[in-house]
Amino acid sequence: MSAVPGTEHRRASTAPPARSHGPVRELTGTRRLLRLAGRRDRTVLPVWSVALLGLLAATVASIVSLYATEAERTQYAVVAATNVVARAFDGPMSGTSLGAIVMTESFGILALLIGIMSVQAVVRHTRAEEETGRAELVGSAVVGRDARLVAALLLVLAANLGVGAAATLVLIVSGLPVGGSVLAGAALAGVGVSFAGIAAVAAQVSETARGANAIGIVVVGLSFLLRAVGDAFGSLAETGVEVISAWPSWLSPIGWGQQLRPFGEARPWVLLLFAGVSVVSILTAFTLTRHRDVGAGMVPLRAGPARASRWLTSPAGIAWRLHRGTMLGWATGLAVMGAAIGGISNEVEELLQTSDDLAALIGAMADGDTLVDLYIAFALVLLAYATAAFLLQALFRVRSEELDGRVEPLLATAVSRVRLLGAHVGWAVAGTVVILLVIGVAAGVTSGLVTAEWGARTADWVLASLVQLPAVLVLGGIAVAVMGWLPRLGVPVAWGALIGSLVIGQFGGLLELPQAVMNLSPFTHVPAVPAEVLDPVPLLVLLGLAAALYAIGFLGWRRRDLQC
Repeated sequence: MSAVPGTEHRRASTAPPARSHGPVRELTGTRRLLRLAGRRDRTVLPVWSVALLGLLAATVASIVSLYATEAERTQYAVVAATNVVARAFDGPMSGTSLGAIVMTESFGILALLIGIMSVQAVVRHTRAEEETGRAELVGSAVVGRDARLVAALLLVLAANLGVGAAATLVLIVSGLPVGGSVLAGAALAGVGVSFAGIAAVAAQVSETARGANAIGIVVVGLSFLLRAVGDAFGSLAETGVEVISAWPSWLSPIGWGQQLRPFGEARPWVLLLFAGVSVVSILTAFTLTRHRDVGAGMVPLRAGPARASRWLTSPAGIAWRLHRGTMLGWATGLAVMGAAIGGISNEVEELLQTSDDLAALIGAMADGDTLVDLYIAFALVLLAYATAAFLLQALFRVRSEELDGRVEPLLATAVSRVRLLGAHVGWAVAGTVVILLVIGVAAGVTSGLVTAEWGARTADWVLASLVQLPAVLVLGGIAVAVMGWLPRLGVPVAWGALIGSLVIGQFGGLLELPQAVMNLSPFTHVPAVPAEVLDPVPLLVLLGLAAALYAIGFLGWRRRDLQC
Protein backbone atom coordinates (compact mmCIF):
# COMPACT_ATOMS: atom_id res chain seq x y z
CA MET A 1 0.00 0.00 0.00
CA SER A 2 1.36 3.40 -0.88
CA ALA A 3 1.80 5.95 1.84
CA VAL A 4 -0.52 8.88 2.10
CA PRO A 5 1.06 11.87 0.37
CA GLY A 6 2.91 14.11 2.80
CA THR A 7 3.29 11.54 5.57
CA GLU A 8 6.94 10.94 4.73
CA HIS A 9 7.68 14.58 5.42
CA ARG A 10 5.80 14.51 8.69
CA ARG A 11 7.63 11.40 9.89
CA ALA A 12 10.97 12.90 9.00
CA SER A 13 10.20 16.13 10.74
CA THR A 14 9.18 14.41 13.96
CA ALA A 15 12.24 12.13 14.14
CA PRO A 16 14.68 12.89 17.00
CA PRO A 17 17.66 15.00 15.91
CA ALA A 18 21.07 13.34 15.60
CA ARG A 19 23.38 13.77 18.55
CA SER A 20 26.07 16.37 18.13
CA HIS A 21 29.42 16.51 19.89
CA GLY A 22 29.28 20.25 19.84
CA PRO A 23 32.11 22.48 18.68
CA VAL A 24 35.51 20.82 19.01
CA ARG A 25 37.72 22.99 21.14
CA GLU A 26 41.21 23.80 19.97
CA LEU A 27 42.92 21.79 22.72
CA THR A 28 40.55 18.85 22.91
CA GLY A 29 42.45 15.59 23.08
CA THR A 30 45.74 17.13 24.18
CA ARG A 31 46.10 14.91 27.23
CA ARG A 32 45.67 11.70 25.26
CA LEU A 33 48.00 12.84 22.52
CA LEU A 34 50.57 13.75 25.17
CA ARG A 35 50.31 10.25 26.64
CA LEU A 36 50.69 8.76 23.17
CA ALA A 37 53.75 10.89 22.42
CA GLY A 38 55.28 9.96 25.77
CA ARG A 39 54.72 6.29 25.07
CA ARG A 40 56.36 6.57 21.65
CA ASP A 41 59.37 8.37 23.12
CA ARG A 42 59.64 6.27 26.26
CA THR A 43 63.06 5.08 25.10
CA VAL A 44 64.46 7.87 22.93
CA LEU A 45 64.16 10.80 25.33
CA PRO A 46 65.37 8.91 28.43
CA VAL A 47 68.43 7.71 26.50
CA TRP A 48 69.18 11.29 25.42
CA SER A 49 68.71 12.53 28.99
CA VAL A 50 70.90 9.87 30.57
CA ALA A 51 73.63 10.48 27.99
CA LEU A 52 73.61 14.24 28.63
CA LEU A 53 73.66 13.84 32.40
CA GLY A 54 76.32 11.14 32.27
CA LEU A 55 78.53 13.38 30.16
CA LEU A 56 78.04 16.27 32.59
CA ALA A 57 78.76 14.11 35.65
CA ALA A 58 81.92 12.63 34.12
CA THR A 59 83.15 16.09 33.09
CA VAL A 60 82.59 17.54 36.56
CA ALA A 61 84.35 14.63 38.23
CA SER A 62 87.35 14.99 35.93
CA ILE A 63 87.61 18.75 36.42
CA VAL A 64 87.38 18.44 40.20
CA SER A 65 90.27 15.97 40.18
CA LEU A 66 92.39 17.85 37.63
CA TYR A 67 92.08 21.34 39.14
CA ALA A 68 92.04 20.73 42.86
CA THR A 69 94.08 23.78 43.88
CA GLU A 70 93.55 27.48 43.34
CA ALA A 71 96.87 27.75 41.49
CA GLU A 72 95.85 25.06 38.99
CA ARG A 73 92.47 26.68 38.41
CA THR A 74 94.06 30.10 37.92
CA GLN A 75 96.56 28.73 35.41
CA TYR A 76 93.74 27.08 33.46
CA ALA A 77 91.60 30.22 33.53
CA VAL A 78 94.44 32.43 32.27
CA VAL A 79 95.15 30.11 29.35
CA ALA A 80 91.47 29.62 28.48
CA ALA A 81 90.72 33.35 28.67
CA THR A 82 93.67 34.47 26.57
CA ASN A 83 93.50 31.67 24.00
CA VAL A 84 91.30 32.83 21.13
CA VAL A 85 91.01 29.30 19.78
CA ALA A 86 89.92 27.94 23.17
CA ARG A 87 87.31 30.69 23.47
CA ALA A 88 85.95 29.84 20.03
CA PHE A 89 85.53 26.14 20.76
CA ASP A 90 84.73 26.10 24.49
CA GLY A 91 83.29 29.49 25.35
CA PRO A 92 84.17 32.43 27.61
CA MET A 93 85.80 32.09 30.99
CA SER A 94 84.04 33.78 33.89
CA GLY A 95 86.47 33.27 36.77
CA THR A 96 88.70 30.73 38.46
CA SER A 97 86.09 28.71 40.33
CA LEU A 98 85.41 25.04 39.59
CA GLY A 99 81.94 25.96 38.44
CA ALA A 100 83.29 28.45 35.90
CA ILE A 101 85.64 25.81 34.49
CA VAL A 102 82.80 23.28 34.31
CA MET A 103 80.64 25.73 32.36
CA THR A 104 83.46 26.49 29.93
CA GLU A 105 84.37 22.86 29.34
CA SER A 106 80.92 21.30 29.13
CA PHE A 107 78.11 23.76 28.45
CA GLY A 108 78.76 24.33 24.74
CA ILE A 109 78.60 20.68 23.73
CA LEU A 110 75.71 19.96 26.12
CA ALA A 111 73.73 22.87 24.70
CA LEU A 112 74.42 21.67 21.16
CA LEU A 113 73.20 18.17 21.98
CA ILE A 114 70.09 19.24 23.89
CA GLY A 115 69.22 21.53 20.98
CA ILE A 116 69.39 18.62 18.54
CA MET A 117 67.34 16.47 20.90
CA SER A 118 64.61 19.11 21.16
CA VAL A 119 64.46 19.78 17.42
CA GLN A 120 64.13 16.12 16.51
CA ALA A 121 61.50 15.45 19.19
CA VAL A 122 59.24 18.34 18.12
CA VAL A 123 59.49 17.47 14.43
CA ARG A 124 58.90 13.78 15.16
CA HIS A 125 55.54 14.51 16.79
CA THR A 126 54.36 17.24 14.40
CA ARG A 127 55.58 17.33 10.82
CA ALA A 128 56.53 13.63 10.71
CA GLU A 129 53.02 12.72 11.86
CA GLU A 130 51.54 14.78 9.04
CA GLU A 131 53.93 13.37 6.46
CA THR A 132 53.00 9.79 7.31
CA GLY A 133 49.26 10.53 7.33
CA ARG A 134 48.76 9.69 11.00
CA ALA A 135 47.93 13.29 11.87
CA GLU A 136 45.01 13.36 9.45
CA LEU A 137 43.73 10.04 10.79
CA VAL A 138 43.91 11.26 14.39
CA GLY A 139 42.41 14.61 13.37
CA SER A 140 39.30 12.88 12.02
CA ALA A 141 38.37 12.10 15.65
CA VAL A 142 37.43 14.59 18.34
CA VAL A 143 40.79 16.37 18.40
CA GLY A 144 41.38 20.10 18.45
CA ARG A 145 43.41 21.88 15.82
CA ASP A 146 46.19 22.82 18.24
CA ALA A 147 46.22 19.62 20.32
CA ARG A 148 49.00 17.86 18.42
CA LEU A 149 51.41 20.80 18.54
CA VAL A 150 50.62 21.50 22.20
CA ALA A 151 51.22 17.85 23.11
CA ALA A 152 54.58 17.82 21.31
CA LEU A 153 55.72 21.03 22.98
CA LEU A 154 54.59 19.88 26.43
CA LEU A 155 56.51 16.62 26.03
CA VAL A 156 59.71 18.40 24.98
CA LEU A 157 59.24 21.03 27.69
CA ALA A 158 58.96 18.28 30.32
CA ALA A 159 62.07 16.55 28.94
CA ASN A 160 64.10 19.77 29.02
CA LEU A 161 62.94 20.72 32.50
CA GLY A 162 63.79 17.21 33.66
CA VAL A 163 67.30 17.43 32.21
CA GLY A 164 67.76 20.89 33.72
CA ALA A 165 66.62 19.76 37.17
CA ALA A 166 68.77 16.62 37.07
CA ALA A 167 71.78 18.67 35.89
CA THR A 168 71.26 20.97 38.87
CA LEU A 169 71.34 18.00 41.23
CA VAL A 170 74.50 16.63 39.57
CA LEU A 171 76.28 19.94 40.07
CA ILE A 172 75.11 20.32 43.67
CA VAL A 173 76.12 16.75 44.56
CA SER A 174 79.53 17.46 43.02
CA GLY A 175 80.02 20.24 45.56
CA LEU A 176 79.30 23.30 43.42
CA PRO A 177 77.30 26.24 44.85
CA VAL A 178 73.54 25.75 44.91
CA GLY A 179 72.67 29.11 43.35
CA GLY A 180 75.02 28.68 40.44
CA SER A 181 73.92 25.07 39.93
CA VAL A 182 70.28 26.13 39.69
CA LEU A 183 71.12 28.81 37.13
CA ALA A 184 73.26 26.39 35.10
CA GLY A 185 70.43 23.83 34.99
CA ALA A 186 67.97 26.56 34.03
CA ALA A 187 70.29 27.71 31.24
CA LEU A 188 70.52 24.18 29.82
CA ALA A 189 66.74 23.76 29.91
CA GLY A 190 66.29 27.24 28.42
CA VAL A 191 68.47 26.36 25.42
CA GLY A 192 66.42 23.22 24.77
CA VAL A 193 63.06 25.00 25.05
CA SER A 194 64.24 27.81 22.77
CA PHE A 195 65.21 25.38 20.02
CA ALA A 196 61.96 23.46 20.55
CA GLY A 197 60.05 26.64 19.70
CA ILE A 198 62.20 27.19 16.62
CA ALA A 199 61.58 23.58 15.56
CA ALA A 200 57.83 24.15 15.94
CA VAL A 201 58.07 27.01 13.43
CA ALA A 202 60.21 24.89 11.09
CA ALA A 203 57.54 22.17 11.21
CA GLN A 204 54.99 24.66 9.89
CA VAL A 205 57.28 26.05 7.19
CA SER A 206 58.61 22.85 5.68
CA GLU A 207 56.40 20.27 3.99
CA THR A 208 58.64 17.36 5.00
CA ALA A 209 60.05 16.13 8.29
CA ARG A 210 63.48 15.96 6.70
CA GLY A 211 63.29 19.63 5.73
CA ALA A 212 62.02 20.68 9.17
CA ASN A 213 64.83 18.77 10.88
CA ALA A 214 67.35 20.35 8.52
CA ILE A 215 66.09 23.87 9.30
CA GLY A 216 66.16 23.26 13.03
CA ILE A 217 69.62 21.69 13.11
CA VAL A 218 71.04 24.41 10.84
CA VAL A 219 69.74 27.00 13.33
CA VAL A 220 71.41 25.07 16.15
CA GLY A 221 74.68 25.00 14.20
CA LEU A 222 74.49 28.69 13.36
CA SER A 223 73.85 29.45 17.02
CA PHE A 224 77.01 27.58 17.95
CA LEU A 225 78.92 29.43 15.23
CA LEU A 226 77.64 32.85 16.34
CA ARG A 227 78.61 32.04 19.89
CA ALA A 228 82.07 30.92 18.76
CA VAL A 229 82.66 34.07 16.71
CA GLY A 230 81.43 36.33 19.50
CA ASP A 231 83.68 34.70 22.09
CA ALA A 232 86.70 34.53 19.79
CA PHE A 233 86.52 38.26 19.00
CA GLY A 234 85.65 39.27 22.55
CA SER A 235 87.96 41.18 24.85
CA LEU A 236 89.80 40.23 28.01
CA ALA A 237 88.56 41.76 31.26
CA GLU A 238 90.89 43.54 33.66
CA THR A 239 90.99 40.46 35.91
CA GLY A 240 92.76 38.50 33.14
CA VAL A 241 90.55 35.45 33.74
CA GLU A 242 87.25 36.69 32.33
CA VAL A 243 86.13 37.28 28.75
CA ILE A 244 83.74 40.00 27.58
CA SER A 245 82.09 38.46 24.54
CA ALA A 246 81.40 40.43 21.36
CA TRP A 247 77.86 41.07 20.12
CA PRO A 248 77.44 37.88 17.98
CA SER A 249 77.27 35.82 21.17
CA TRP A 250 74.12 37.69 22.13
CA LEU A 251 72.38 36.47 18.97
CA SER A 252 72.64 32.83 20.04
CA PRO A 253 70.65 30.84 22.63
CA ILE A 254 73.82 28.84 23.28
CA GLY A 255 75.63 32.12 23.87
CA TRP A 256 72.91 33.26 26.27
CA GLY A 257 73.49 30.18 28.41
CA GLN A 258 77.16 31.02 28.79
CA GLN A 259 76.51 34.75 29.23
CA LEU A 260 74.33 33.85 32.21
CA ARG A 261 77.64 33.19 34.03
CA PRO A 262 76.06 31.17 36.87
CA PHE A 263 79.36 30.69 38.72
CA GLY A 264 80.69 34.20 38.17
CA GLU A 265 78.90 37.51 38.23
CA ALA A 266 75.51 35.91 37.64
CA ARG A 267 73.01 37.53 35.28
CA PRO A 268 69.62 35.93 36.05
CA TRP A 269 67.88 38.37 33.69
CA VAL A 270 69.38 36.47 30.75
CA LEU A 271 66.75 33.79 31.40
CA LEU A 272 64.19 36.28 30.09
CA LEU A 273 65.81 35.96 26.65
CA PHE A 274 65.03 32.23 26.62
CA ALA A 275 61.46 32.93 27.67
CA GLY A 276 61.06 35.65 25.05
CA VAL A 277 62.32 33.67 22.06
CA SER A 278 60.32 30.61 23.18
CA VAL A 279 57.07 32.53 23.51
CA VAL A 280 57.52 34.38 20.22
CA SER A 281 58.44 31.26 18.25
CA ILE A 282 55.64 29.16 19.74
CA LEU A 283 53.03 31.86 19.09
CA THR A 284 54.37 32.12 15.54
CA ALA A 285 54.01 28.37 15.11
CA PHE A 286 50.39 28.42 16.27
CA THR A 287 49.64 31.34 13.96
CA LEU A 288 51.15 29.52 10.98
CA THR A 289 49.33 26.27 11.69
CA ARG A 290 46.00 28.10 11.33
CA HIS A 291 46.95 29.32 7.86
CA ARG A 292 47.77 26.00 6.24
CA ASP A 293 46.16 22.66 5.53
CA VAL A 294 47.14 19.45 7.28
CA GLY A 295 50.07 17.92 5.43
CA ALA A 296 50.97 21.15 3.65
CA GLY A 297 53.75 23.58 4.53
CA MET A 298 53.90 27.33 4.39
CA VAL A 299 56.58 26.84 1.74
CA PRO A 300 55.15 24.10 -0.49
CA LEU A 301 57.33 21.76 -2.44
CA ARG A 302 57.93 23.09 -5.93
CA ALA A 303 56.14 21.13 -8.62
CA GLY A 304 58.44 19.64 -11.25
CA PRO A 305 58.01 19.86 -15.01
CA ALA A 306 55.23 17.92 -16.69
CA ARG A 307 57.75 15.76 -18.54
CA ALA A 308 60.77 14.25 -16.87
CA SER A 309 64.17 14.46 -18.51
CA ARG A 310 66.03 11.36 -19.57
CA TRP A 311 68.31 11.82 -16.60
CA LEU A 312 65.36 11.23 -14.24
CA THR A 313 64.53 7.90 -15.85
CA SER A 314 67.55 6.32 -14.14
CA PRO A 315 68.11 5.59 -10.42
CA ALA A 316 71.22 7.80 -10.46
CA GLY A 317 69.22 10.73 -11.84
CA ILE A 318 66.44 10.34 -9.29
CA ALA A 319 68.94 10.04 -6.44
CA TRP A 320 70.76 13.18 -7.61
CA ARG A 321 67.47 15.08 -7.71
CA LEU A 322 66.71 14.00 -4.15
CA HIS A 323 70.17 14.76 -2.74
CA ARG A 324 71.25 17.93 -4.51
CA GLY A 325 69.41 20.40 -2.26
CA THR A 326 70.69 18.76 0.93
CA MET A 327 74.20 18.63 -0.46
CA LEU A 328 74.17 22.31 -1.43
CA GLY A 329 72.81 23.40 1.93
CA TRP A 330 75.37 21.45 3.96
CA ALA A 331 78.24 22.52 1.68
CA THR A 332 77.30 26.18 2.04
CA GLY A 333 76.89 26.06 5.81
CA LEU A 334 80.09 24.12 6.45
CA ALA A 335 82.04 26.32 4.03
CA VAL A 336 81.04 29.33 6.15
CA MET A 337 82.13 27.54 9.32
CA GLY A 338 85.40 26.50 7.69
CA ALA A 339 86.07 30.05 6.57
CA ALA A 340 85.44 31.36 10.09
CA ILE A 341 87.77 28.79 11.64
CA GLY A 342 90.49 29.47 9.08
CA GLY A 343 90.17 33.20 9.62
CA ILE A 344 91.32 33.04 13.24
CA SER A 345 94.30 30.77 12.60
CA ASN A 346 96.69 33.71 12.82
CA GLU A 347 95.68 34.19 16.45
CA VAL A 348 97.38 30.88 17.26
CA GLU A 349 100.79 32.19 16.20
CA GLU A 350 100.27 35.47 18.05
CA LEU A 351 99.21 33.59 21.16
CA LEU A 352 102.32 31.43 21.08
CA GLN A 353 104.51 34.51 20.97
CA THR A 354 102.85 36.03 24.05
CA SER A 355 102.29 32.92 26.20
CA ASP A 356 105.20 30.64 27.02
CA ASP A 357 103.00 28.69 29.44
CA LEU A 358 100.54 27.83 26.70
CA ALA A 359 103.36 26.82 24.36
CA ALA A 360 104.76 24.49 27.01
CA LEU A 361 101.30 23.09 27.69
CA ILE A 362 100.78 22.14 24.04
CA GLY A 363 104.36 20.99 23.58
CA ALA A 364 105.23 23.53 20.91
CA MET A 365 107.67 25.83 22.66
CA ALA A 366 110.34 25.52 20.02
CA ASP A 367 108.23 25.41 16.89
CA GLY A 368 105.39 27.83 16.31
CA ASP A 369 104.22 26.02 13.20
CA THR A 370 103.48 22.90 15.26
CA LEU A 371 100.85 24.76 17.26
CA VAL A 372 99.15 26.02 14.12
CA ASP A 373 99.25 22.51 12.66
CA LEU A 374 97.63 21.09 15.78
CA TYR A 375 94.94 23.73 15.56
CA ILE A 376 94.24 22.80 11.93
CA ALA A 377 93.98 19.11 12.78
CA PHE A 378 91.72 19.73 15.79
CA ALA A 379 89.44 22.17 13.99
CA LEU A 380 88.87 19.91 11.00
CA VAL A 381 87.96 16.94 13.17
CA LEU A 382 85.04 19.01 14.47
CA LEU A 383 83.95 19.87 10.94
CA ALA A 384 84.32 16.21 9.99
CA TYR A 385 81.70 15.33 12.62
CA ALA A 386 79.32 17.75 10.91
CA THR A 387 80.15 16.22 7.52
CA ALA A 388 79.33 12.79 8.94
CA ALA A 389 75.93 14.18 9.97
CA PHE A 390 75.32 15.11 6.32
CA LEU A 391 76.33 11.62 5.20
CA LEU A 392 73.92 9.97 7.63
CA GLN A 393 71.07 12.25 6.59
CA ALA A 394 71.74 11.53 2.91
CA LEU A 395 71.98 7.76 3.42
CA PHE A 396 68.72 7.58 5.35
CA ARG A 397 66.92 9.33 2.51
CA VAL A 398 66.49 5.96 0.80
CA ARG A 399 64.90 4.65 4.00
CA SER A 400 62.40 7.52 4.06
CA GLU A 401 61.64 6.87 0.38
CA GLU A 402 61.02 3.24 1.28
CA LEU A 403 58.64 4.08 4.13
CA ASP A 404 56.76 6.54 1.91
CA GLY A 405 56.13 3.77 -0.61
CA ARG A 406 58.20 5.26 -3.44
CA VAL A 407 60.83 2.52 -3.59
CA GLU A 408 58.54 -0.40 -4.36
CA PRO A 409 57.21 1.04 -7.69
CA LEU A 410 60.80 1.60 -8.85
CA LEU A 411 61.78 -1.96 -8.00
CA ALA A 412 58.74 -3.22 -9.90
CA THR A 413 60.55 -2.07 -13.06
CA ALA A 414 63.87 -3.32 -14.40
CA VAL A 415 65.74 -1.51 -11.60
CA SER A 416 67.52 -3.85 -9.19
CA ARG A 417 67.81 -3.28 -5.47
CA VAL A 418 71.58 -3.00 -5.61
CA ARG A 419 71.41 -0.41 -8.37
CA LEU A 420 68.86 1.67 -6.49
CA LEU A 421 70.73 1.64 -3.18
CA GLY A 422 74.02 2.13 -5.00
CA ALA A 423 72.75 5.34 -6.59
CA HIS A 424 71.86 6.83 -3.20
CA VAL A 425 75.07 5.67 -1.53
CA GLY A 426 77.13 6.89 -4.47
CA TRP A 427 75.75 10.43 -4.37
CA ALA A 428 75.96 10.53 -0.56
CA VAL A 429 79.63 9.54 -0.63
CA ALA A 430 80.37 11.92 -3.52
CA GLY A 431 78.69 14.73 -1.59
CA THR A 432 80.81 13.90 1.44
CA VAL A 433 84.01 14.20 -0.60
CA VAL A 434 82.87 17.49 -2.11
CA ILE A 435 81.92 18.95 1.27
CA LEU A 436 85.25 18.02 2.85
CA LEU A 437 87.06 19.55 -0.10
CA VAL A 438 84.97 22.75 0.12
CA ILE A 439 85.68 23.00 3.86
CA GLY A 440 89.41 22.68 3.29
CA VAL A 441 89.47 25.23 0.48
CA ALA A 442 87.32 27.75 2.38
CA ALA A 443 89.46 27.46 5.52
CA GLY A 444 92.65 27.61 3.47
CA VAL A 445 91.58 30.75 1.62
CA THR A 446 90.69 32.70 4.77
CA SER A 447 93.79 31.42 6.52
CA GLY A 448 95.84 32.60 3.55
CA LEU A 449 94.23 36.02 3.76
CA VAL A 450 95.31 36.55 7.36
CA THR A 451 98.70 34.81 7.21
CA ALA A 452 99.74 35.60 3.62
CA GLU A 453 100.85 31.97 3.25
CA TRP A 454 98.52 30.97 0.45
CA GLY A 455 100.09 27.87 -1.02
CA ALA A 456 101.38 26.01 2.00
CA ARG A 457 98.49 26.78 4.33
CA THR A 458 95.78 26.00 1.77
CA ALA A 459 97.43 22.66 1.04
CA ASP A 460 97.58 21.90 4.79
CA TRP A 461 93.89 22.70 5.29
CA VAL A 462 92.75 20.67 2.27
CA LEU A 463 94.88 17.65 3.21
CA ALA A 464 93.77 17.80 6.85
CA SER A 465 90.16 17.91 5.67
CA LEU A 466 90.34 15.06 3.17
CA VAL A 467 92.22 12.81 5.57
CA GLN A 468 89.04 12.65 7.68
CA LEU A 469 87.16 10.93 4.84
CA PRO A 470 87.85 7.29 5.87
CA ALA A 471 86.53 7.87 9.41
CA VAL A 472 83.42 9.59 8.08
CA LEU A 473 82.82 6.71 5.67
CA VAL A 474 83.01 4.20 8.53
CA LEU A 475 80.09 5.95 10.24
CA GLY A 476 78.22 5.87 6.94
CA GLY A 477 79.00 2.16 6.66
CA ILE A 478 77.46 1.56 10.08
CA ALA A 479 74.30 3.31 8.89
CA VAL A 480 74.08 1.23 5.68
CA ALA A 481 74.80 -2.04 7.50
CA VAL A 482 72.13 -1.50 10.15
CA MET A 483 69.66 -0.14 7.58
CA GLY A 484 70.21 -3.26 5.49
CA TRP A 485 69.53 -5.78 8.24
CA LEU A 486 67.72 -3.97 11.08
CA PRO A 487 66.19 -0.91 9.41
CA ARG A 488 64.12 0.15 12.41
CA LEU A 489 67.29 0.52 14.47
CA GLY A 490 69.20 2.31 11.72
CA VAL A 491 68.61 5.89 12.84
CA PRO A 492 69.32 5.46 16.59
CA VAL A 493 72.35 3.22 16.04
CA ALA A 494 73.97 5.40 13.35
CA TRP A 495 73.37 8.71 15.11
CA GLY A 496 74.38 7.12 18.41
CA ALA A 497 77.69 6.10 16.83
CA LEU A 498 78.25 9.67 15.63
CA ILE A 499 77.43 11.20 19.01
CA GLY A 500 79.58 8.59 20.76
CA SER A 501 82.51 9.44 18.50
CA LEU A 502 82.01 13.14 19.22
CA VAL A 503 81.97 12.57 22.98
CA ILE A 504 85.05 10.34 22.86
CA GLY A 505 86.92 12.82 20.70
CA GLN A 506 86.08 15.90 22.77
CA PHE A 507 86.08 14.45 26.28
CA GLY A 508 88.11 11.25 26.04
CA GLY A 509 91.32 12.86 27.22
CA LEU A 510 89.61 14.92 29.91
CA LEU A 511 87.76 11.86 31.24
CA GLU A 512 90.91 9.72 30.98
CA LEU A 513 89.05 7.01 29.11
CA PRO A 514 90.91 3.73 28.48
CA GLN A 515 92.57 3.42 25.10
CA ALA A 516 90.22 0.55 24.24
CA VAL A 517 87.28 2.93 24.56
CA MET A 518 89.07 5.66 22.63
CA ASN A 519 89.68 3.22 19.79
CA LEU A 520 85.93 2.78 19.31
CA SER A 521 85.84 6.14 17.53
CA PRO A 522 87.13 5.92 13.95
CA PHE A 523 88.47 9.46 14.26
CA THR A 524 90.95 8.26 16.92
CA HIS A 525 92.87 6.45 14.19
CA VAL A 526 93.13 9.41 11.80
CA PRO A 527 96.61 10.99 11.80
CA ALA A 528 96.63 14.59 13.08
CA VAL A 529 97.75 15.98 9.73
CA PRO A 530 99.63 18.35 9.26
CA ALA A 531 101.00 18.15 12.81
CA GLU A 532 101.87 14.48 12.25
CA VAL A 533 103.37 12.67 9.31
CA LEU A 534 100.68 11.17 7.09
CA ASP A 535 100.58 7.43 7.80
CA PRO A 536 98.44 5.69 5.16
CA VAL A 537 98.11 2.39 7.04
CA PRO A 538 95.32 3.38 9.49
CA LEU A 539 93.49 5.19 6.71
CA LEU A 540 93.59 2.10 4.50
CA VAL A 541 92.33 -0.02 7.40
CA LEU A 542 89.43 2.40 7.95
CA LEU A 543 88.61 2.32 4.23
CA GLY A 544 88.61 -1.48 4.30
CA LEU A 545 86.33 -1.51 7.32
CA ALA A 546 83.98 0.98 5.65
CA ALA A 547 83.89 -1.13 2.45
CA ALA A 548 83.04 -4.24 4.48
CA LEU A 549 80.21 -2.44 6.29
CA TYR A 550 78.75 -1.16 3.02
CA ALA A 551 78.93 -4.68 1.55
CA ILE A 552 77.13 -6.09 4.58
CA GLY A 553 74.45 -3.45 4.23
CA PHE A 554 73.93 -4.16 0.52
CA LEU A 555 73.59 -7.86 1.27
CA GLY A 556 70.92 -7.21 3.88
CA TRP A 557 69.12 -4.76 1.59
CA ARG A 558 68.87 -7.47 -1.10
CA ARG A 559 67.45 -10.05 1.31
CA ARG A 560 65.00 -8.25 3.57
CA ASP A 561 61.40 -7.23 2.93
CA LEU A 562 60.57 -3.61 2.20
CA GLN A 563 59.03 -1.36 4.87
CA CYS A 564 59.88 -3.83 7.60
